[in-house]
Amino acid sequence: MFCHSGHPVSLASATTGRSLQLLPEASPAGVLQLRLIRAKVVGKQEVDVGNDVYGDSIKRLKYDIKQIKMFKGPSNAIDAFYTARSSAMCGVSLETDGRKEYLITGMLEADGTMHVTLCGLFEPWDNLTTTQKMGLTERYQMGCECRITSCSSIPCMINSPSECLWLDWLMEKTENGRQAKHYACIKRSDNSCAWYKGSAAPKKDFMDIEDP
Repeated sequence: MFCHSGHPVSLASATTGRSLQLLPEASPAGVLQLRLIRAKVVGKQEVDVGNDVYGDSIKRLKYDIKQIKMFKGPSNAIDAFYTARSSAMCGVSLETDGRKEYLITGMLEADGTMHVTLCGLFEPWDNLTTTQKMGLTERYQMGCECRITSCSSIPCMINSPSECLWLDWLMEKTENGRQAKHYACIKRSDNSCAWYKGSAAPKKDFMDIEDP
């Protein structure tokens, strides 16, 4: 669903302040791999996951989930993820009544377990805009060969036509601004990249335009 090489932006999380359009598909050997799923949380329990260097038990929260859609990850469903017990240790806290759907990013370890931290994205599905939901299924993959360049102070510039300039933080002091909510950076027929607004498919005159 997503590209093999990726960059952040165009899907922003009001909860975490993180954002992403494209995610890396694979990681080098020994490096955790990123996963993106839509799921309901149906249970939570504290579990032992091993011992630290002093022999003390390491405890984590295990969230049982019902996976609805795997946007990025293995073909087999993930039925749980682990997180630290408190936000002070970068743990997340989600509702467990099974009624709210979430979009969740997590790191998949070698043993197949998924771990989620405050540094990732965990956003209620209903908080996403129509553009973001459409981007997850088809729009963001149109920007696989594009690069998004963030700008936090003036002057802002791009180095090639294949870049899209991300101005949410500069203009609105948030990563969850208009570009993140309503735009996707996509490649056009002249190999330049540009922000496209909306959930409908880009029209031919947008794709064929010569200037970025």
